[in-house]
Amino acid sequence: MSRAANKFGSPFKAYDVRGMIPTQINTPFAYRFGQAVAAHLAPKQVVVGHDMRMDSGPLAAALQQGLQDSGVNVHPVGRCGTEEVYFHTAQMDADVGLMVTASHNPDSYNGIKIVLKGATAATQENTLGPLEKLVMGDSEFEAVTTYEARGKAEPTLDRNLYIERLLKQIDGIDLKPLKIVAHGGNGCAGPIIDLLEPHLPFEFIKVDNEPDGRLPNGIPNPLLPEKRQRAADAVKAQGADLGIAWDGDFDRCFFYDHEGTFVEGYYLVGLIGQTLVRQNGGGKVVYDPRLTWNTIDQIEAAGGTPIACRTGHTFFKKVMRDNDAIYGGEMSAHHYFKDFAYCDTGMLPWLTIVAEICQSGTSLKDMVAARIEKFPCSGEINFTVEDAPTTIKKIEDELASKANQVEDIDGLGLVFDEWRCNIRASNTEPLLRLNLETRGNTALLKEKTNLLSSLIRG
Repeated sequence: MSRAANKFGSPFKAYDVRGMIPTQINTPFAYRFGQAVAAHLAPKQVVVGHDMRMDSGPLAAALQQGLQDSGVNVHPVGRCGTEEVYFHTAQMDADVGLMVTASHNPDSYNGIKIVLKGATAATQENTLGPLEKLVMGDSEFEAVTTYEARGKAEPTLDRNLYIERLLKQIDGIDLKPLKIVAHGGNGCAGPIIDLLEPHLPFEFIKVDNEPDGRLPNGIPNPLLPEKRQRAADAVKAQGADLGIAWDGDFDRCFFYDHEGTFVEGYYLVGLIGQTLVRQNGGGKVVYDPRLTWNTIDQIEAAGGTPIACRTGHTFFKKVMRDNDAIYGGEMSAHHYFKDFAYCDTGMLPWLTIVAEICQSGTSLKDMVAARIEKFPCSGEINFTVEDAPTTIKKIEDELASKANQVEDIDGLGLVFDEWRCNIRASNTEPLLRLNLETRGNTALLKEKTNLLSSLIRG
């Protein structure tokens, strides 16, 4: 099996496992992955979940079989969101959590996300690298030889514990009867909204709420502009107070104001961070270096301490734990909470923001309008390039000598008096990503965006 998989390249990536179905990832691969997890990590208890894709259930079953045949007890979550695996892994003190999902990738893909005890991040060094050698190599794994030694399949974990944790986020807050569009995208978020609904005074307008592995409306990925129209139209048609959308495994959430306008994730990091700093009477907030000025300004104004971190969930989780940060946010819509095992969640962010709307009596549009005006940004612009390092070096040679500061936390950051930019290669896709912001100058933003775009296109 492993020799066949090698012909198509390894599905092991920087943060997780992700590849084509069935050439890179299939049920024999999943079974072998379970065996490799048992061999390398020697877990006693493993949590396993899967998203709504047609092949995710069979892959999760093969993964579970590989673990059990290696003597490991498995605690299934069933069809769920990635954060449910994180939650249960931490809550029950399991040794490993495994989630079968391709998240926002095309329907020809699938993958596996992994966390360790306490829902801590699995890194290249401690987990993914060694697992890749085992899975993609030719080693044979020893199966248990007796029925008694075989791992048990425990009862499906109680989802009510997870729902209780979500509701704790708005405990004691006087919530108003808002009208909210919830765009599940036929992913896994819809059933969670159904379970939360009886406990909340909100009227939910549900769009593509039912999980459907056939993906009749395409891949749920609101980071792509073409995937935003259904939610935006529903907000306007229904006169809703705001809209929320998720990707397939709902570890990211996205927002629309009451006019149906998509709110850039950058401004939500500052808003959520500021809210949590005020609630906690201070605290540290971790942010990614692509766009920074607004986040730094809001966190410091609230009495918090902003900390920059390289993009990616493994880095965020480590930096948050190392600094005891209360919150971390990436502009790509990943939001990490200290009291959610420092993990990213697509449910706690919208509950936090909706609670702030109810308490302040202010709309989401008004909350972010002044921030957008003060620090306008380009949003992330993606370019397909043949040689990302060479392109980045060309930009550095052209502009770095004129910059006040050159940043290297993640990619190339160039800081000037009135504008700054970040150019970085994607860790998961063959893309170069560009972000720019200015100090209240939209004309300058357009000028510099055009300049950088022309340099990248060459």
